Amino acid sequence: MKTILALGAGRSSSVLIAYLLQEASVHRWKIIVGDLSEEAARERIGNSPYGEAIRFDVLDEAGSRKTIAGADVVISLMPAHFHPIVATYCLALNKHLLTASYVSDEMKALDYEARQKGLLLLNECGLDPGIDHMSAMQVIDRIKQEGGKLVSFESFTGGLIAPETDPANPWRYKFTWNPRNVVMAGQSTAKYIQEGKYKYIPYQQLFSRITPVHVTGYGDYEGYANRDSLKYIDTYQLQGIGTMLRGTLRNKGFCAAWNILVQLGCCEDTYRMEGVDTMTHRSFIEAFVEANATLTLEQKLMQHFSIENDGPEMTRLRWSGLFDEEPVGITSGTPAQILEHILNKKWKLQEGDNDFIVMWHRFVYERGGKHHEIQASLIARGEDAIHTAMAKTVGLPLGISAKLLLQGKIASRGVTIPVTPEFYIPVLQELKTLGVELTEVEK
Repeated sequence: MKTILALGAGRSSSVLIAYLLQEASVHRWKIIVGDLSEEAARERIGNSPYGEAIRFDVLDEAGSRKTIAGADVVISLMPAHFHPIVATYCLALNKHLLTASYVSDEMKALDYEARQKGLLLLNECGLDPGIDHMSAMQVIDRIKQEGGKLVSFESFTGGLIAPETDPANPWRYKFTWNPRNVVMAGQSTAKYIQEGKYKYIPYQQLFSRITPVHVTGYGDYEGYANRDSLKYIDTYQLQGIGTMLRGTLRNKGFCAAWNILVQLGCCEDTYRMEGVDTMTHRSFIEAFVEANATLTLEQKLMQHFSIENDGPEMTRLRWSGLFDEEPVGITSGTPAQILEHILNKKWKLQEGDNDFIVMWHRFVYERGGKHHEIQASLIARGEDAIHTAMAKTVGLPLGISAKLLLQGKIASRGVTIPVTPEFYIPVLQELKTLGVELTEVEK
């Protein structure tokens, strides 16, 4: 009996584990779900006879090794900084590992040993990164095969809320994945190439330098650049391309309001604030503006950022409760931790809420002496606050890849991401049957 060990029973794991249990019933596999909370793991497997829930602590080396030793494939949905630890256990025990996270330097350093041992350490196999790679490479390879040359590639993905969800929410956003990652997004300089020129956006400018994106049938959005688009020039085999930009998608108006929180310093995570136990939402924001008894907090913000009291930025900040005298409700924390806690009161998915994934690619290429353009988009909707679109699009590529690996249909080894046909053809084909499909429009 083949065994898949899924580590992490958090918000992104629901659809993955449901998929694995369904496949286990067909192939007679065993699915072990491990989490620091055994109760959370039990909730994920339900009453399936093919599932087993265990408590798993990655920092307990002896216990972790014992658990991993009994698996054929390990899938980690734990926080990204734990992946290299899991990978070292897997290498020592000759086990394959799959994750949805970016390839870190620590993970990359394990490539040689993994290849020597014939092991696959697959990373970036979720939504973004993941489906974005596979859907892009499917089109890029086809353009090349038809004699075209890419001159520009732009790609943006966003986890948003469905249009009918929380209609009074002016941000059109809630936490659909790890809230900390949302609050900390973009804290390093973004790097990309545009019209043959290298471009760099420091964090303090990131949310004021946005790219307008129109998705046919769904409207207008805005995107901000991801950390490092340049490294994907070689990954996608696009040497010499004039524009290469990957980014994150948000609804119009989000970035201008979020930029105020960034400029104030509310997203800092390098120090802990004083007096948190008695802090209110309002006093938290007040801590980042000048002391001036003649002006209210709102007036200080309007004056400093040249915004209007009834304008979109103040509307979003006010709706979030940031001017309320409500106690924060925690006893200590960094600015980023406090902001996350405050926002989570309004931004947590509630029963009846549905999230909404939007992915958009634009390919500009030359063929036959003419310029051509393809715009491709992918839309996914969540079923509820548990079986979210984010859980679906992060979990299904991992589950499908694990199945392919156990069936002997993946030959790649070492530290790898899914940009070759052996990954993207079968994964995208199965995703299509599950309602996750890219739609192309020739411009």
